[in-house]
Amino acid sequence: MQYTSHYRLPIGNILLAADEVGLTGLWFEGQKYFALYLDKEHEEKEIPIFEKAKEWLDIYFAGKEPDFTVPLHFTGTDFQNEVWEILCAIPYGRTMTYGEIAKQVAAKKGLPRMSAQAVGGAVGRNGISVIVPCHRVVGANGSLTGYAGGIDKKIKLLQLEKADMRLLFAPEKRRAAHN
Repeated sequence: MQYTSHYRLPIGNILLAADEVGLTGLWFEGQKYFALYLDKEHEEKEIPIFEKAKEWLDIYFAGKEPDFTVPLHFTGTDFQNEVWEILCAIPYGRTMTYGEIAKQVAAKKGLPRMSAQAVGGAVGRNGISVIVPCHRVVGANGSLTGYAGGIDKKIKLLQLEKADMRLLFAPEKRRAAHN
């Protein structure tokens, strides 16, 4: 059984989801893939995992690196879960490229290479935003691309962590052609 709880963060409202194993979701309201891994049958109920997750988030949004982990329960494919494990290892305040993650996955699987686009698809479907830090993944050229919660939130999270933003940039919004 999955349980849900709502919480307000300085950068938006979120929905938390968890089961008996750990946190299964943390989504910003209105984000791409909102509640993608949430069971149709779930109950809004405060359970201990939510208390721990909210404590972690409070510390994080106070500008500090939490010194404890929240139990997680990944519910994606084997490939997605593998990518999400790598995301969890990206240090606070640091970034990693999709290509670097692809190299790690390839090495782990004994493959000569892995598609950075495939990694991007898995990163984009990370269902536990912030705590599983997909906001720390950037394009090879420093582009702040691919955050389901929105590029503005990605920038705020990296700034909160005091990440070196000098070589990072937000991609320009494309305008529709007018005839």
